This record gives sequence, structure tokens and C-alpha cells, in this order.
Amino acid sequence: MTDADETTSAESESDGPDPATDDPDPATDDPIPGLPRSDPLAAVSPLDGRYAGRTASLAPYASEAALMRARTRVEVEYLIELAALDATPITLDADAVAALRDLYRSFSGEDAELIKALEVDGAAGYSATNHDVKAIEYFLRVRLTELAGADASGDETSGDGAASNDGTAGGAPIDDPEALYPWIHFGLTSEDVNNLAHRLLVKPAMTAVIVPAIRAVRDALVDLAHEHRDTPMLARTHGQPATPTTFGKEMAVYAARIGRALGRVAAATDDLSGKLAGASGTYAAHDAAYPDVDWEAVSRSVVTEFGLDHTPLATQVNPCDDLAALFDALRGVNNVLLDLDVDMWLYVSDRYLGQRTVDGETGSSTMPHKVNPIDFENGEGNLSKANSDLTFLADYVTRSRLQRDLSDSTVKRNVGAAFAHCLIGYSKTVDGLATVVPNEVVMREALADTPEVIGEAVQTILRREGDTDAYERVKELTRGSRVTLDDFRTLFDDLDVDPAVREELHGLTPAGYTGIAADLADGVATAAADADIDDDAADADADIDDDATDDADTRG
Repeated sequence: MTDADETTSAESESDGPDPATDDPDPATDDPIPGLPRSDPLAAVSPLDGRYAGRTASLAPYASEAALMRARTRVEVEYLIELAALDATPITLDADAVAALRDLYRSFSGEDAELIKALEVDGAAGYSATNHDVKAIEYFLRVRLTELAGADASGDETSGDGAASNDGTAGGAPIDDPEALYPWIHFGLTSEDVNNLAHRLLVKPAMTAVIVPAIRAVRDALVDLAHEHRDTPMLARTHGQPATPTTFGKEMAVYAARIGRALGRVAAATDDLSGKLAGASGTYAAHDAAYPDVDWEAVSRSVVTEFGLDHTPLATQVNPCDDLAALFDALRGVNNVLLDLDVDMWLYVSDRYLGQRTVDGETGSSTMPHKVNPIDFENGEGNLSKANSDLTFLADYVTRSRLQRDLSDSTVKRNVGAAFAHCLIGYSKTVDGLATVVPNEVVMREALADTPEVIGEAVQTILRREGDTDAYERVKELTRGSRVTLDDFRTLFDDLDVDPAVREELHGLTPAGYTGIAADLADGVATAAADADIDDDAADADADIDDDATDDADTRG
């Protein structure tokens, strides 16, 4: 049996192409004459088509090539861990460790294409695996063989070990690649690799892309809150005139809500966990080979070095409760922003908010005067789609038939799409916030037209003075009726109250009845979301080339 024949279809856990039913290659004919399939205009999904520019930042974490790189990272770090054990017959010096880690740190398009070829067509002497994780194993074999023919600097060496480019002495970083072949993927199941790889993508996607995008919305709201702290505005409850507020205070409410929701996202991101325990979660193969090794400790070491919590008890599948918690936390953020998008749309509809125009932009194809709140509408649509996807994902990934079934594998490939709809929603909402301009004249006119809103203040002051009929007195004047400030003043003049109280009542105006709204708006700040992910730590997991890890984890 050759190396390429070592896996059988019965062993395959891949959800890769089925040669009998799937064509892994794109159609050779252009979908539209003159428009190649690679053109964004030919994309099946708007995420990689119309919105490609808004979703590009997720490609390092949501693409198939990114998953290949993450799987390579898991396999490499696991091999390094095995070599560090006294029980195993392999060792890796510092140069070998560095060369192995460079396989994922310098992962390229050429590497991704080779892995895909190994899976689908066969390559480098190996038959097609029809198994995406097995293709990673063979990819590492190919690259290890190449490393055996290079000196520590990456130069090709001659047969005697001397560097071929300048004749100086040098040695290949890997001297016997075939001795390492059996230890790649040793005792593992594909889910051991996949569950870690997915989280190695999800975590930095959150900290480097999604969380900063949410922060951008929050910060825009903070700016609006501070700038318009004193801008009075009629509040509505049940759609009816209620009491005055300020536009700044209303924006501060949303900023604070997003801050709290981000705190929940931070906690869920920090709680992502991984397993590395074999086919049924029992370490059976590991224990059979080396019963004296503490394999649970080895698993914990590998998982925690990836910045993940260790899941000690699992079936073949990581239970994914951690992912479900993260998806639910993201839905919490999105629900706040959906509320915001709808409210901003209503404020535009009421002319409380105007919108800056863009030269050359068309609002309506038939009504030239219109400036439509399209960014808020687009944000609402994408966040609703994201929440639908996140709900489905959270419900689905936590279930598995007995110890394992494969239905979750294809589902997890759609996590990036859910994140992409989130990202579009966040960026569109920010765009909308950047274009709105509070129309203070309209806001003040609305307040002046509804003087009944001071009724709450009137009856509360009268209660303070001991008037047991205060509420009923104001209700009789205002409920269901159109009143004026003069009507109130007539009421005030008829009251048996101290002159100072009467003067206090005469001083009430709708625009002035905003309480401490301005102070509340001042109280919200970017730093007010104390539970938010720390800005300095946000990118810590985004870069797989962690210098501190390099120094600490070099094993010989």
C-alpha cells in the first residue's frame, strides 16, 4: 500500500466533494459572456459580490484557505508537542521548530492550491484523498520533504549538506522527514483538528474585525451624544407624544447598550474552548500507544497554548456550547442596532433628522427630491439576516447524533457568512450615522406644538405641594384635548398655591423640560463600556506570529 492509499472512504469524515456527484472545478464557460466566474459581478453570494469590499477583512478568517492554514497550524503545533515528550522517539531542534512553524506563518496561495489538489485531484505522488483534513497531513509530508532538502535559511542544499548557493556549511532544518510522517495527526480524529482550527479563526475574527466594527458604531453614537447633549426633542411612547428629552441623551442610551452587549461578546470570546481527545473523547488510541503518558495534560497544553480554554469532557465532537454563547452574544449586539436602525429611520421620516447629500447620488429613480435613509434600511436588513443565521448556528452546532455525525461540518462553514452580514450591518449603520444632521428647528417646533407634555411636571410639582387631586386636575385639562401654554397658565392662576410655586409653574416650557438629559449624555463615553474587550488586547489573537510564543514555545 502506498502513502496515498492509507485512507479509505470508510474513514473519511470530510464534507468535501463527492466525485460521483460534485464538480469541484468551476464551469469552464463564463456564466455571462465576457464575465469570468472570478469576477465579483459573477459571485453567487452578495457577500463576495456586491459587498466584497465590506467583507474583505473577514477573508483571513472565513475563507477556505484560512481554514487550511488554521488546520496546518494545529497539526504543526501538535507535532511539536509530541516531539517534546520523552516517550516519543522523535526530537525537533530550534531550527526544525522554526521551520515547521513557518509552514503556517508563511502560508500562501500556492500552499492552499496544493492542499486542494491533494484533496480533489491528487498531487505530489499522492492520490486524491477526498478528505480535507487528510490532505493537510499529506501537504505536511510534502513540505517536510522539501525542508529536508534545504538549509536552515531555506536555501537548497547539495547531497553532502553544504549550502548549494554559496558553498558554506549548512544543514537542512529537517534531516529525516519520513521519521516524522507517522507522528503527523498521531492518534487524532479530524474533529480534533477542526474544532481547534475553527476557533483559531473565530477568535481573531471577533477581536480584529467584528468587535472593532461594533466599536465604530458605539463611538459614532458617543460623538452624537456629546455634540447634541442639549438639543431638545419630543419623546414618544406608544407612538404618542410623551415628554421631552434630548437627541444626545437618546444616542447615549444606544451607546451604553452597545457597550454592555460588547461586554457579553468579550466574555463569550474569551470562553472559547477546544478538545483534543481522539475519536470518542477517551484518548483511547493515545493511551494504547503510550499508557504512561498523561495525555489529558498534553491535550490541555496544546489547547491552552492556542489561547483557548480546554474542554476535558467531550465525545468526538467539541460540544460547541461556547460557540452558541458567542453567537447569542452577537445577536444581542445586533438586536440593539436593529432597534437603533429603526428609530433612526423613524426620526428621518419625522424630519427630526436630515441627511447630508452626496453629489451625483440618486435617491429615487423617479422622485428627484428624495434622500432616502438607505444605510439604516440596509443595516436593518443585513442585521436581520445575520440574526437569522446566528440563531440557526447556535441551535444547530450544539447537537450531534450520539458521539458524532457530520451534519455540523458543512454548517460551520457558514459562520463566516453570518459574521459577514454582521459586518455589513455595522458598516452601513456607521455610514448612516455619519450622514444624519439633527434638525433642531423641526424638533423645537414639535415640542412647541405639544405643550401638554409639561403636564407630567405640573402634576408632580402639585403632588409635592400636597395636592391630592393633582393628577386628575391635569388629566381633565389635557387628556385627548389640544391645549396651549395659555390654558396651563390659566390653570396655574386658579390654583391655591404659594406665589413662588405659581411662578415655578409659569416657567415650565416643553423645550426646557428635559431634566438631566444633557448630563446623562455627557456621562457616556467610549470608555464607559467597562466590560468591553480591551482595545490593546483586541488584536492579540489576530496575529498568528506571536513573538512571545515564539520564544516560549521553542522545543528541542
